[in-house]
Amino acid sequence: MDRQCEKLVLQVDKEQINYIRTTLESYDGMALVRTLDAKVGLVQVHVAPGCRELLLSVLKSLVEEGLSISLTNMAKY
Repeated sequence: MDRQCEKLVLQVDKEQINYIRTTLESYDGMALVRTLDAKVGLVQVHVAPGCRELLLSVLKSLVEEGLSISLTNMAKY
């Protein structure tokens, strides 16, 4: 079975893009983060198959730390 990465688009605080990127990518093989628009804090997260729940858990922890992160529905990306 061919399983592909899921893509999520997040709206984040533009000053926190690098922190979020390094945090998510520090979980080896879980996700890759691509900046779509740094001016408005739009990033795309490529989630490895089977890692969605772990990613959501990490994002929840980051929000609990006080970071502004919201999932967007931007199909064009």
